[in-house]
Amino acid sequence: RQQKWKSSVSIQAKMPPCDFVPEIYKSYPYERMQKIREQNISPSLRLYYKKPLLLHQGHMQWLFDYEGKRYLDLFAGIVTVSVGHCHPKVTMATQKQLARLWHTTNIYMHPSIQEYAEKLTSLLPDPLKVVYLTNSGSEANDLAMFMARLYTRNFDIICFRGAYHGGSPYTLGLTSIGLYKHGVANGFGCSTTMLPDVFRGPWGGSHCRDSPVQTVRKCSCSEGVCQAKDQYIEQFKDTLNTSVPKTIAGFIAEPIQGVNGAVQYPRNFLKEAYQLVRERGGVCISDEVQTGFGRTGSHFWGFQTHDVVPDIVTLAKGIGNGFPMAAVVTTKEIASSLAQNLHFNTFGGSPLACVVGAAVLDAIEEDGLQKNSEDVGTYMLLELAKLRDKFEIVGDVRGKGLMIGVEMVTDKDSRQPLPAEEIGQIWEDCKDMGVLIGRGGLYGQTFRIKPPMCITKKDVDFAVEVFRTALQRHAERAA
Repeated sequence: RQQKWKSSVSIQAKMPPCDFVPEIYKSYPYERMQKIREQNISPSLRLYYKKPLLLHQGHMQWLFDYEGKRYLDLFAGIVTVSVGHCHPKVTMATQKQLARLWHTTNIYMHPSIQEYAEKLTSLLPDPLKVVYLTNSGSEANDLAMFMARLYTRNFDIICFRGAYHGGSPYTLGLTSIGLYKHGVANGFGCSTTMLPDVFRGPWGGSHCRDSPVQTVRKCSCSEGVCQAKDQYIEQFKDTLNTSVPKTIAGFIAEPIQGVNGAVQYPRNFLKEAYQLVRERGGVCISDEVQTGFGRTGSHFWGFQTHDVVPDIVTLAKGIGNGFPMAAVVTTKEIASSLAQNLHFNTFGGSPLACVVGAAVLDAIEEDGLQKNSEDVGTYMLLELAKLRDKFEIVGDVRGKGLMIGVEMVTDKDSRQPLPAEEIGQIWEDCKDMGVLIGRGGLYGQTFRIKPPMCITKKDVDFAVEVFRTALQRHAERAA
């Protein structure tokens, strides 16, 4: 019966033109690829979509599959392709370095690590001037935890429920999404605290967020007062008074939660939380794996949107536009606590990675991508908000710059998550019409929109029209 259902909703959206011509695909047929996947690749690496995509080539905001079909990429390899797929400047710099020197390890100097360290740290405020380069965000957060404990000589670290900070056994203690938890001992010394989620949490109103789009929840606060923020801070104090010793190693938070679906906290929450943590002897860690490098638009780093300066910052994903690299940036004092003994990373800060990282920073500046994130992101948020006002199942639209979440509900009053099957159909419809988006949230109920930062308003018009069509089809199916 499902197969025979035909929608009366036609696609109005026309994909913006693209003059890039992909190469002809010459590898194994789709069926053979699928077979190898089943037999030789770990089943823990799950694929998106009922008929998984076999992608072949990328160009800026576009992806091409093995048959040459073009897709607008609104997920950027999970918020990783920052400046665009195969960005010519980054590609050229990488090719040059490939022919010069790949690898030395850190037992010798090579030009690009010093050049990159200087370039990267010049973009961070004092005293965040010392960098340790790694290969992934999990590694970076792992090391940040280690540094916090070594430096403070304390052990306990606090994180938010709904946080994602990595999948290594150490960072799994900070990752507070049940889907990622495995039934083995992990997370010793990690305590979760209530997530100050102004849409789904117990408190929240229509002025809480640093976003062009606020929640539909009513707000009775007077000017300059945020009751939701005060209530969530009380919960944070409660965690400090009940779950941890009187001195702690630190607190880690993403400026906007990523995997949990672009969840934002009330303004000034982090500022007060940082103060409370420092009173207990802890350091404050900002996980910028998804929010860094201009993605939030108004600022280069997510923590700047909260008017705080952390003690440790972790970077990954967009740092290398898809190249495996990551970093921990901290103060001289905290960094020196790691130097008491050896701590070594074979591939971290390789000649190749540092050249890629430097080229990405150049591309962000030269292409004006932070400004583009702000302009195009704000435009998209406001367009999506119109869909929220029109469709009962679009519960919340939120975010900043090109870090956007659209939370789907059965109805706005109950805020119950829309069933997975229904979300899946909308998601598949968007893909079939040429738009790739991510999924997140504790129940997989939130669409994650975090494209390469080079997308245009024309791309947004197309994407929003596709999403609207998918929502109308859902409404018809429900009727």
